[in-house]
Amino acid sequence: MVRCTVRREKNKMAMTRAKKISFPVVIVAATLAATAIVVPPLVWGDDVDYSRAASIKTTGEYQDPVLLAKAWALPVAARYRSAIDFQRNGSFCGPTSVVNVMRSLGLGADQGTVLAGTEVSTFFGFLPGGITLDRLAAVAQQRLGNNVSTLRDHDLAAFREHLALTNDPSRRYVINFTRGPLFGTGGGHHSPIAGYLRGYPGRRVGPCASI
Repeated sequence: MVRCTVRREKNKMAMTRAKKISFPVVIVAATLAATAIVVPPLVWGDDVDYSRAASIKTTGEYQDPVLLAKAWALPVAARYRSAIDFQRNGSFCGPTSVVNVMRSLGLGADQGTVLAGTEVSTFFGFLPGGITLDRLAAVAQQRLGNNVSTLRDHDLAAFREHLALTNDPSRRYVINFTRGPLFGTGGGHHSPIAGYLRGYPGRRVGPCASI
């Protein structure tokens, strides 16, 4: 985990321009994560048959209004909620994650300009082949002026430790994961982790997932 410094320019409700705030930004690869999200209709999945996986949509907790209300009230989630930007197409979950991280920090950001000046280019607004974890981390670092950490190959215990840290307002996490084991279909996806609801294992809230 690297602690990094962000210079923020904000309005009357924000801090002065001279103030610097330190925010660790972490890009996480889940245990079953894909390294890229691919553009429809080229490839949606990862050539793995997940048809036998029990979708979490069948559980009683999935998108439960009471649990969602509790989750959105968490300290970091509340900072995302007021300015969520949903990805404009199936290939843009990575850049949209960076946009949402920036907005949660009070920084202006949008999908039309987030990749400007980076080494990542689009084709008619799409990212053919998606964006890898490392390239997304580079975009985040360039946009935030931060040192951005990437985490890989953590065991379940270490992963849960980081989930708990997602509720720390001084930290931001973006996760790259495979949707197949969760929903029985789908490929890789990037999303911020806006919060972790303690007492409900596996319950997280992420603002830009279009699944």
